[in-house]
Amino acid sequence: MKLTTKGRYAVTAMLDLALHATAGPVSLSEIAGRQELSLSYLEQLFVKLRRNSLVISHRGPGGGYRLNHSQSDISIAEIIAAVDESVDATHCAGKSDCQEGDTCLTHHLWIDLTEQIHGFLKGISLADLVNRKEIKQVSQRQDNKVDAANDLQNIRVASYD
Repeated sequence: MKLTTKGRYAVTAMLDLALHATAGPVSLSEIAGRQELSLSYLEQLFVKLRRNSLVISHRGPGGGYRLNHSQSDISIAEIIAAVDESVDATHCAGKSDCQEGDTCLTHHLWIDLTEQIHGFLKGISLADLVNRKEIKQVSQRQDNKVDAANDLQNIRVASYD
């Protein structure tokens, strides 16, 4: 059982988007910078998130993405599913053909675990995460780091003028 980078990055990007939603549409380059993620990979993920109606894109200057639903209406399980990811504890993808075409001895245990994980992730919304104190602290640290890097870049540009 493993949640791949696709699912992790999608949740991270959607949480970043939710945290910065009050400033208007958020560009993928802003998310990529704050979260230290590949912009091209984010673009691929957001195609799937948009197709699944979790985000809306805005074109042009000042464009970017917004959530298509309220933060409390988007579960972590929905985000993971939107990028074609699943959290499955079985080795047979739930097909019951684990042992040379037959159900293995522990198949039902892993099915139960998969259902527990899915229920857990379905019960957590973006709003739940946005409201967590420790997540706000991490977000503030990331914002400060990006602001400091931008200030340094502005000083370098000004010194060349």
